[in-house]
Parts: sequence; structure tokens; C-alpha cells
Amino acid sequence: MNAPDVPERARPAQRQAEIAEHVLQHGSVSATDLAEMFHVSLMTIHRDLDELARQGVVRKFRGGVSAQPSSVFESNVSFRLRAAREEKLALARRARTLIEPGMAVMLDDSTTTLEVARLLEDDPGPLTVITNFLETIKLLSGVAGIRLLALGGEYYPTHDSFLGVPCVEAIEALRVDLLFASTSAVSGGYAYHQEQEIVLVKRAMIRSAQRSVLMVDHTKLGRAALHRLAPLRDFNLVLTDARAPKETLAEMREHGVRYEIA
Repeated sequence: MNAPDVPERARPAQRQAEIAEHVLQHGSVSATDLAEMFHVSLMTIHRDLDELARQGVVRKFRGGVSAQPSSVFESNVSFRLRAAREEKLALARRARTLIEPGMAVMLDDSTTTLEVARLLEDDPGPLTVITNFLETIKLLSGVAGIRLLALGGEYYPTHDSFLGVPCVEAIEALRVDLLFASTSAVSGGYAYHQEQEIVLVKRAMIRSAQRSVLMVDHTKLGRAALHRLAPLRDFNLVLTDARAPKETLAEMREHGVRYEIA
């Protein structure tokens, strides 16, 4: 790849935006490679990476930086929007068949359920949709046939969603027919997530729903994260894709989890 034409005197914000875009595209990169690409010193690159890490766009490791998730770091929404698109669309198509006219449907702030929202945009029918994900709110606002309820709270730019106590309280005041949710890690019969703010909101969503569906592509299976979200048995159905590891599927069967391959 050709090095971006960003001179050392360029404003840090411009250079940091270019760095973020490169890391989000490639997943991870070394600090040395970034210094060469952007024609700046390692010290300058590390200052840039420190700022991007502070913003939650990337995480630093010894010698480099990554946009990929770890057990304690959830990827920035920009990275997640690019990941496993085909698998997410397959899950969304199956999820769409579960939605009936007149339902109240809750969508969490995952990029997986965003694909469900895209399908609703094309064929809404009379529905009430509730979400805390700003991208979904923007997508469905003004769509004929959809009554849209936006869950408020504190805005988190890393997730492009609303979280915190006000969001949880708004969810607890509702009772919906169907919840579609996703998470970043599944193993040992449990769903996990890296951030407690996300966990608290998703747990409230599960409690508010008569039926709940967990949508997780194969990249999230066989992984754990810092916070245990819920037993998989708390979901009426787990949807995954055809590349799901056989060991994880066997584990689900052992735990009495109902799942489908999309």
C-alpha cells in the first residue's frame, strides 16, 4: 500500500484520522510501519496512538496497535461495521422471518442487529421498533410503517449508542414481543462482553422481552470476555452461521441451548 501523503507538519487530528482508518481497515499494524508510512518519528506515532487509544478507537500493545477486540477491549463501531458482513446478513435474514406485523421489536446497539434494521427499512410492515443504537435510529427514522422509540441515556461515541442508568430505566418501563441482540464473546454456555455498561443494558433488554434471540457470527464463538452477560439458556434462540466451530455447537447442545445455523 502506498504511504499516505501526510507531511510531519500536518495537523495531528488529520494524521490521527488517517492512522485510524488504516488500522480499522487492516485490523492491526506495528508502530514502526506507521512511522514509515506517515513520515514521522516513532515518538510522534506513539502520541497519536495514545490519543486514539484514549478515544477507544484502537488498543495499544507492545510494538503496535490493533482495532480487534480482546477480553477487555470491545472494537470501535467503525471496525465492527466492516467485520463479518456476509455472516451478519445471513443471520439478519433468518431473524427477519421471526418478525410479524404489529410486533414491538427491540434491537440492541450491535452491528449485527443493524442488518435486521436494514431489512426492515425495505419491508417494514406495521411495527414498533425500540433501540439505543444511533445508527439504527437514523436508519429507521421516517420509515413509513415503523413507530420508532429511541432509548436515551449517556452517549458513548465508541459504540455510537446510548447507555447508562437512564437507558436501563427506559428499558425497564417497556415490555416487548421480541429482542434481537448480539455480543462479543460466547463460550461455556454463556455470553460475555468486555464492558459493564453494555452488559447492564443488554441484561435489562433480556428482562424486558417476552422472547429474545442472540445473534452471533462464528468469529465470536469460543471466546470469553471480562464480564459474564447471561447464560445462553436465557435466550429463546441462538442464531449463528455455517462456520461455527463444531466444538462450540456441541457445547451448546450439552447446555440445553436451542440454536440454529443461518
